[in-house]
Amino acid sequence: MKISFLVLFITLAVQSGAVIGVAGAVDTPLLMEGKRSLFQRVLSVPGARLATEPGGQASKELESFTALYVYDRREHEGREWIEVGGDYHGTRAGWLPADSGIEWNHGLTAAFRDPAGHDRVLLFRDNASLRRLSQQRDMDLYERLYGEAVQNRLSDGSPVIAIQPPGHIDIRDDFYLVPIHQYEDVYLGSEKARLLQVSSVPLDGRQGDTSESRTPAKAGEGAQAYSAGLVFVIDSTLSMEPYIERTQEAVKTIYDSLDEGEIQGRVNFGLVAYRDNVSAVPGLDYLVRTYVDLDEGRDAEGFLSRVATMEDAGVSSRDFTEDAYAGVKQAIEGINWEGHDARYIVLVTDAGARKADDPLSSTGMGAESIRQLARNKGIAIFVLHLLTPATMPDQEADAAQYRSLADFPGIGSLYYGVPTGDIEQFGKVLDALAGQITGQVRMAAANQEPVAPVPAGEDAQLVELQDRVAKLGYALRMRYLQKTEGGQVPNVFNAWLLDRDFRNPERPTLDVRVLLTRDQLSDLNDILKQVLDTAEEGLLSPENFLNELKSLAATVSRDPGRLGGTTAITAGEGKSLADLGFMREYIEDLPYTGEVMGLSLDDWQSWSTREQIGFLHRLEEKVSYYRALHDHTDLWVSLNGGPVSGDSVFPVPLELLP
Repeated sequence: MKISFLVLFITLAVQSGAVIGVAGAVDTPLLMEGKRSLFQRVLSVPGARLATEPGGQASKELESFTALYVYDRREHEGREWIEVGGDYHGTRAGWLPADSGIEWNHGLTAAFRDPAGHDRVLLFRDNASLRRLSQQRDMDLYERLYGEAVQNRLSDGSPVIAIQPPGHIDIRDDFYLVPIHQYEDVYLGSEKARLLQVSSVPLDGRQGDTSESRTPAKAGEGAQAYSAGLVFVIDSTLSMEPYIERTQEAVKTIYDSLDEGEIQGRVNFGLVAYRDNVSAVPGLDYLVRTYVDLDEGRDAEGFLSRVATMEDAGVSSRDFTEDAYAGVKQAIEGINWEGHDARYIVLVTDAGARKADDPLSSTGMGAESIRQLARNKGIAIFVLHLLTPATMPDQEADAAQYRSLADFPGIGSLYYGVPTGDIEQFGKVLDALAGQITGQVRMAAANQEPVAPVPAGEDAQLVELQDRVAKLGYALRMRYLQKTEGGQVPNVFNAWLLDRDFRNPERPTLDVRVLLTRDQLSDLNDILKQVLDTAEEGLLSPENFLNELKSLAATVSRDPGRLGGTTAITAGEGKSLADLGFMREYIEDLPYTGEVMGLSLDDWQSWSTREQIGFLHRLEEKVSYYRALHDHTDLWVSLNGGPVSGDSVFPVPLELLP
């Protein structure tokens, strides 16, 4: 992870803030206009320094992007100054020029989606021109503006002032903050969309700097060569021996082809085996075991010698469900993926996976949270699902589960169901998949455009998978090139953009997230678990339970720093936001909300018992995800460039919050 972290985020800075029950205190920050409980907040820009009075000598430099409450505003020699403090209890830290802080009244953020295979987002000078273009759906004008932006030929009078970078921006390499100051609802065809007014601020404060120290080396000029890591996660229970042997054969073939070319050491293989809960069936010997990591799998001898010791279990597991997510989680967490630009996990199984609510699950996580954990590390998951006759009664549900696990944003599901578990067909698919990935690395090494995959005859399912692998490989290579060629987020202020693809309105261009510190995520984990435990003990009525969840969800969105005092359970006052009458202030004007905020008591009571239990299980799964994310120290960004601490940040997807 680099020291010079920048983040690409879009922060939905709509009218919010967050403090409850203290508006009448003796010394409190300024309230937001029209609010009675939400205080004004700003985030310090890089290089911001505190002074003891307006216009005074700047002294103490603030850490970039420090959240501060605003206590006072004054004009001094034609310049606005703000008095700020780190809390809402009257602790005033000093004065800042107003332009040294940007509005930061909640933690909602969103990141640009990878534009591979789609149009990049245009940034407009004003909302009127963007609104008019959206309402009229003027494709001729859009095509002209888009072409000019891509070719960097924008005229002075163009309504477009910038365009999204051509590749994916990894948050661990490029940390930009892009607050949204206003939004408007519009319709793009039949799809509801939003116009967002944004600003952008680089973490290091060097706008437009293209100095040698800032620009990474280009491919072939000292940059790390493009490489791929592929880790097999294989069910090693009693029925899997022939598939284990066929996987070894496929990997050996790949190694032989690598020896003939110039990319040896740039396609590396690993292998993780899993079984099931050993407390239920002690004879299974182990739950998960890493046989080969990517460093050991740089050559055929290292891989094959270790895999040769792998055997299928000598006894059958408890049923036709295994702890597959334990194996995938081990591959995500236990393998060192550093240095691999393309990262793949290939799950091979003939049984369903234990769900988050299964008592025998070791992870407490389901397809969605495991997939997100992989996505956080840039890992794509393939599933080769062996549809053997023995598992036929469960195959439809298992397939739906694995299709969800293998879904990759903008690409589709990387799932293949092997009919009847046919070993020959399994081998054919495995050879095609591994060969295609290897070919992509070979083309990248030769600086050539990837070739189209060889059609897979009559197998429509394999043709579709190969097409998605081609798109995925292209997207990952574009990320690599963007990184090595110094692509950056444009430094734009007061620009307007659309949160939907103009050409394809069904496709969002942004992912909504909440920027949390590591300590805040830990607090969220503890509080949500406490709410669930209290409800399980029968100490909360359905109405109070929903109020607790809404209070928690609203606080995470508005001011994560107040997580410990906005539910009846944590505040020690027996009152939630809803009870205090502040819920509307917290939720109104938000352009994006999660599942909980829109849930009413009538909705809950209209649900069947099964639906209510499913909802509770989803919340429990999120608790497991928070624990796993908290422990992944390589994902957290330290804004001061130091070691990971409780103040390090990560943008958590909105759908994985309460």
